[in-house]
Amino acid sequence: MNVLPVGDDALLVEVSSGDEAEALHAELLRRRAEGSLTVREIVPAARTVLLDGLADPDRLASELTAAEVPPAPPRAGDVVEIPVRYDGPDLADVAAHWGVAQEEVARIHAGTEYHVAFCGFAPGFGYLTGLPARYDVPRRATPRTAVPAGSVALAGPYTGVYPRSSPGGWQLIGTTDAVLWDHTRVPAALLSPGTRVRFVPVGPARAVEA
Repeated sequence: MNVLPVGDDALLVEVSSGDEAEALHAELLRRRAEGSLTVREIVPAARTVLLDGLADPDRLASELTAAEVPPAPPRAGDVVEIPVRYDGPDLADVAAHWGVAQEEVARIHAGTEYHVAFCGFAPGFGYLTGLPARYDVPRRATPRTAVPAGSVALAGPYTGVYPRSSPGGWQLIGTTDAVLWDHTRVPAALLSPGTRVRFVPVGPARAVEA
């Protein structure tokens, strides 16, 4: 664990894996809930956790450096179900990379429970983990200039859903009508770190712009 100062009242904690980042995030949330940690924001990422708004960052830095972080507890809470049409333009490429038929991509992907490891890239975009490592896929060699909102996509170990149209290099395997970000909704984001997610196949298929 490497703890770096950020400004006057924040710390950036670097760890070696996504699992360690999730465990640290869970432990810090637990401490804040029980009142032993006063912090304004706790923001996880792929291999870091940012703590902002600390009264005594130097003291906490010393504590964290010497601490052993327990594994993240089993995830609780309701499962968010996202309906998806497995009609993405990269479905055939993903099937070939996995060595399965295109229909198997939908079965494998929808047969997994995911959770949101962290959020970023765009408001409402969650990085979901859950697929075994053998299903990791590379990003596209040439990113698209515009990926339609609602595109369900894969990159590396992650699944994501584009909350709005934007450039992107992930492999598109499906589409959903779920609204990932709505500023009039409370909370605005459908997904947040720790949220459990399942994808539910629906039809009929709808064409996605390539």
